[in-house]
Amino acid sequence: MAETKREIERKYEATGETPVPDLTRVSGVAAVVDRGVMELDAVYYDTPDLRLAADALTLRRRTGGDDAGWHVKFPVASGIRDEVRAPLADTLPGELAELLRSRVRGDEVVPVVRLRSARDVRHLVTEDGTLLAELSVDTVHAERLPGGAEATWTEIEVELADDTDPAVLDAVEKRLRKAGIRPSAAASKLARALTETGPGPRPAATPGTPGTAGAAVLAYVREQTDAIVTYDPAVRRDLPDAVHQLRVACRRMRSAFKTYRRVLDRNVTDALGEELKWLAGELGVARDQEVLDKRLRAHVAELPDTLVLGPVKARLRHRDAARGGHARRQALAALDSPRYLALLDDLHALLADPPLRKAAGRDAGKVLARAVRKDHDRLAGRVEHALSLDPGHDRDLALHEARKAAKRARYAADAARPTLGKPAKRLSKRVKGVQSVLGEHQDAVVARAALRELGLQSHGFGESAFTWGLLYGREEAAAAAAERELPEVWARASAPKLTAALTR
Repeated sequence: MAETKREIERKYEATGETPVPDLTRVSGVAAVVDRGVMELDAVYYDTPDLRLAADALTLRRRTGGDDAGWHVKFPVASGIRDEVRAPLADTLPGELAELLRSRVRGDEVVPVVRLRSARDVRHLVTEDGTLLAELSVDTVHAERLPGGAEATWTEIEVELADDTDPAVLDAVEKRLRKAGIRPSAAASKLARALTETGPGPRPAATPGTPGTAGAAVLAYVREQTDAIVTYDPAVRRDLPDAVHQLRVACRRMRSAFKTYRRVLDRNVTDALGEELKWLAGELGVARDQEVLDKRLRAHVAELPDTLVLGPVKARLRHRDAARGGHARRQALAALDSPRYLALLDDLHALLADPPLRKAAGRDAGKVLARAVRKDHDRLAGRVEHALSLDPGHDRDLALHEARKAAKRARYAADAARPTLGKPAKRLSKRVKGVQSVLGEHQDAVVARAALRELGLQSHGFGESAFTWGLLYGREEAAAAAAERELPEVWARASAPKLTAALTR
């Protein structure tokens, strides 16, 4: 089974003659314990065009040391990576291959670099022997595969121990700098090996002529494509908010295809939009279930015990477990499907050879401003229609349609922000306020349906349905409050000066 370790480390330039200063002068370090020299042998894998390295990911099979096996490293922040480990095997374990699927897609990974390292290890410990950090002086020999250039270097690596204050690394670095030791220019051994044995990964090309509508829209499409690729392994690892972020990327891109249809040919993007809608729908089961369960649990927790009659919390847990497991399986099945891989291939093909229309070659500011205003007008029509209806089912449906229009208008403004600047930012912020109110209304509508179902189930089992009815009433009140708030929020988002500023 794979396991994950958060790796927090810093690397420094060194030579074979670089002396490591006395680190017992670092606050909290009582002793530096020599742990001897380990011989490590690692083969790094990637696609032939180095897609993993381009995204700062590493995949390796390493022998030697106390963590021999297959490792995949995902960047988290500067100097911080999550290392997912699987036991040593002749071939790449399937559970790690799944984490790389959105980047590798249908291609195979092949050996690209071999690193053999002599690692001189020292432990920095407290007075009671607690490990604070591990410092190693690594003599590294890199070989480009198959049979390519070679390089040799020495570096110092300091890795923070688990559950230790990162301030330890700051203190160690201060001491190393005083000794003339400077941070490494390379983010990892693999990055340095690729640079010194060349060629390294190619930067992603930016399609379209700078300053044109085509370049602006394609930059946004690339951003959302990269988000899908990035959040795919996060969903598989069940990281917080990953499903939501992947789903949002699908929606943003689909919305951009509709908003900027004068820039990108709909004969191509309509089909992609339908596939993005399918993927968002498959992911939505998990996300919607997560949001609803969190809402219901929070509302029950707010009630005094005297109003919680029957096994309310137990029934919610049962509902969460039953539906949540199914939703996650459905999401993973979608990510493992040939249909999803075909979508990824098609998105990359679009970026490589974009289906640009005549408007794509025009000034980005004018084309994007016109598209944003059009989506804002569309939102205005839906909000005004919803507010003209009497409270009830038809108004609920109309408000839901207005919410979808608000998302599209907001996404349109977000896509235009690099081009239009502050006016687009202000419009996005105001429309987000409308979206939030409409979202609260829709969440209350969905919660009412779930509460009615829970009430019927409880009644069928001979339990009290009082609490479910009470919560139903509260959701009715929440929906009504959102409806009362909407006119004021919409007035702020529909001020004529907001859209007029887009063209200044």
